[in-house]
Amino acid sequence: MSLVLAVYGKGGIGKSTTSANISAALALKGAKVLQIGCDPKHDSTFPITGKLQKTVIEALEEVDFHHEELTAEDVIETGFAGIDGLEAGGPPAGSGCGGYVVGESVTLLQELGLYDKYDVILFDVLGDVVCGGFSAPLNYADYAIIIATNDFDSIFAANRLCMAIQQKSVRYKVKLAGIVANRVDYTTGGGTNMLDQFAEKVGTRLLAKVPYHELIRKSRFAGKTLFAMEDTPGKDECLVPYNEIAETLMQENTPASIPEPIGDREIFEIVGGWQ
Repeated sequence: MSLVLAVYGKGGIGKSTTSANISAALALKGAKVLQIGCDPKHDSTFPITGKLQKTVIEALEEVDFHHEELTAEDVIETGFAGIDGLEAGGPPAGSGCGGYVVGESVTLLQELGLYDKYDVILFDVLGDVVCGGFSAPLNYADYAIIIATNDFDSIFAANRLCMAIQQKSVRYKVKLAGIVANRVDYTTGGGTNMLDQFAEKVGTRLLAKVPYHELIRKSRFAGKTLFAMEDTPGKDECLVPYNEIAETLMQENTPASIPEPIGDREIFEIVGGWQ
């Protein structure tokens, strides 16, 4: 059975970049990894494959939604460290449901006999949209991971995600592995003070702290994981949190919890206390 991860976070938070680097760290530690992008932009796997690959929805449209006419090669691209990438795609704007797209992708993988062939399947899920559709990956996941930065909007989105995880945990096995603090800039004096307090209140922890570094941004635009970039000052430091996350997730019993989301006013109290 595969270890299934669902990565969420506020839109524009660096979630896909973080997902790709987590996948890379896991692959370099020996895991066979499939990363599934669940965003109409279909750019989740770009750092892994170096290109915008065809989506499952595009491939299905070409065969009039006859799953049996598709092969793995039609929807899967193999990239860095042998990681397989799949982009679910999305319905046209204003119509359809993201959950349907995720379901179609999982169905196709199962029909191709691939779903249980991986050590790790990572769903990289669209921004901070937590409608029933885009919470669908939580139905399959062992663990959810939230990507966040040390600010109000990000923490508000993280709290909403905790609500979704708590609700899904009633019927499904999913738990929250923790929060990845992204773009941590200690030069501003903020660090992760608000995220630390939020994590404690909802009953989880910070999995790792990814520093704010230009090399990470450059790797994204280069269509590479950070691991594939040339050795430059700061690279080793930036790789540490991704390796820490991979090591934690590969433990036999990964520490995880069912979060207890807090009220909106409590979020304001956390933020207001650090002004």
